Amino acid sequence: MLEFDQIPEQALAWISAGKGAVLATVVQTWGSAPRPVGSQLAVSSDSEIFGSVSGGCVESAVVAEALDALGDGTPRMLEYGVSDEAAFAVGLACGGTIRILVEPVGRGRGPGLAVLNALVARRKQRQAVAYAVNITNWERQVVGIDGAWDGLDLVDKFAADKSGFDGDWFIAVHNPPLRMMIIGAVHIAQPLMQMARLAGYDTTLIDPRTAFASEARFPSERLVHDWPDAALKAAGLDQRTAVVTLTHDAKLDDAAIGVALAAEVFYLGCLGSNRTHAKRVERLLAGGFTQTQIDRVHAPVGADIGARTPAEIAVSIMAEVTERLRRPETRQ
Repeated sequence: MLEFDQIPEQALAWISAGKGAVLATVVQTWGSAPRPVGSQLAVSSDSEIFGSVSGGCVESAVVAEALDALGDGTPRMLEYGVSDEAAFAVGLACGGTIRILVEPVGRGRGPGLAVLNALVARRKQRQAVAYAVNITNWERQVVGIDGAWDGLDLVDKFAADKSGFDGDWFIAVHNPPLRMMIIGAVHIAQPLMQMARLAGYDTTLIDPRTAFASEARFPSERLVHDWPDAALKAAGLDQRTAVVTLTHDAKLDDAAIGVALAAEVFYLGCLGSNRTHAKRVERLLAGGFTQTQIDRVHAPVGADIGARTPAEIAVSIMAEVTERLRRPETRQ
């Protein structure tokens, strides 16, 4: 899980250290708000902060309210208008309004430790989970993707990856972190790893050829030197995972493609020309895969933007991956 996403985990860490902790969550926005709904800030009783609800506009005010909430044990709903001047200071073209829910953990009418522990445990297991809080009576529940109560349609919320209100309930969607598994430590992988991380993906580069997948070529990256099929099986692929094969070597790429086709990855892209892909299709059909399964493969990989250089090809791959994630219905 990416460090910047570990807001509930940080709150629990502070509590384990004997401190108090508060969770502040953006629950509604209007206009050009600094941070999207669901964004969180954790505040400790020592005024330490982790995360962001406004990009810096109102954090100091939220911290003051959080400390007050720790003192009286009362959750509170805050609303701030972000002026054009303040918005410009954090890189926005115009102002907006944000509504922030402040909840003292384990105090008064705030969420109990059992609730937060349940949320963190499911996040650790890469389970899609929703934290729901009723702002009229402060009832709270932690529910998985296949759970439903009170007539709420959680499946659609998880699919849209979008937190928000449903009546009196605010539902914070905690989907598993996005992952990108890249097969082949080639030149394209160098910018692609960096771009994917900047886009919020937990990235892994898989290549048994240690001369290619070396620390010198990929400093500070997660490198796996197992064969791709074994590495992908060990990782456990799911609907929040993208797989990209780049080696041009059938011994490496085909093994990874087979594992990905048997899983529910949201994206599978393979480097190679149309001619290369035609040969790949023949091999996959001979290997027992159906044409319907093979049609899930994006090849040649990436959006058709005329990319030539490794960096441009990486841009095209990230564009196509993003479209599949955010607009799955547009797949032709």
